[in-house]
Amino acid sequence: MRKLHIYFLLIASLALVLSLTGCFGSTAAPGNGVENSILAKVVQSKKLKVGVILSYPPFGFKDEKGNPQGYDVDIAKELAKSLNAELEIMDLDSSARIPAIETGKVDAVIGSFSRTYERLQKVNVSAPYSAASEKMLVRKDSTIAKVTDLNDKKVAVVKGSTNQAVTELAPQAQLAYFSNSAECVLAVKNGQADAFVEDESFLAYQAKLYSELKVVGDPLVPTLYQGIAVRKGDQEWLNYLNFFVFQINNQGTNKSIYTKWFGINPPYPLNPQY
Repeated sequence: MRKLHIYFLLIASLALVLSLTGCFGSTAAPGNGVENSILAKVVQSKKLKVGVILSYPPFGFKDEKGNPQGYDVDIAKELAKSLNAELEIMDLDSSARIPAIETGKVDAVIGSFSRTYERLQKVNVSAPYSAASEKMLVRKDSTIAKVTDLNDKKVAVVKGSTNQAVTELAPQAQLAYFSNSAECVLAVKNGQADAFVEDESFLAYQAKLYSELKVVGDPLVPTLYQGIAVRKGDQEWLNYLNFFVFQINNQGTNKSIYTKWFGINPPYPLNPQY
């Protein structure tokens, strides 16, 4: 009850600001200032469009009835609830995330979006709601045990992903590009690729699903922090998302959702930023 009270108090305060600035009843375009923020548009329309990767279980996937499910989907539902808005989930692949934000196709992306300097040149990213490193997924009969073993091996990678660990630590690896992580896992299973480097939580889930696969090696990169990605220059929207993330991290909501999907507690602490 306290959590909902805080959310509704914030939205009520925002609605008051919008009414005083005359935003209600106008067509607001995203930009600087409360009245032109995507936050104002969402509060006014009571509709929220969020991009999620639905080919990346258990972060995002479709159930047998075609309904979006998963960890990122549940985070999006919490965000919509906090805004008292109807949620529309839009299925994106990794390479479509930034274009979808830049063109206004979605109001935000909650799709395993790691904060990197390169990406921050194009979009803003909220405080982190998830954190993980990367490891390697191989077949159980594979001799690959450390990242340098990937040299001269075929490594599946997702188009639009960072691929930092592979390109820097195994420069002689042969990269084989696929549209999404599910295709990469299938490539390793079928022998089209020797390994797949990805978020360790995702890989642990895949190894649990498929007995012929295993996760090997030490964490390959410093901890990656995933946040909610939004259009650059909309500080009001970013401020709200930072507040939302702080609330779900601080109140245990995020931990409950993570445990629900992964069966374990979050592997890395998420330090409050204020």
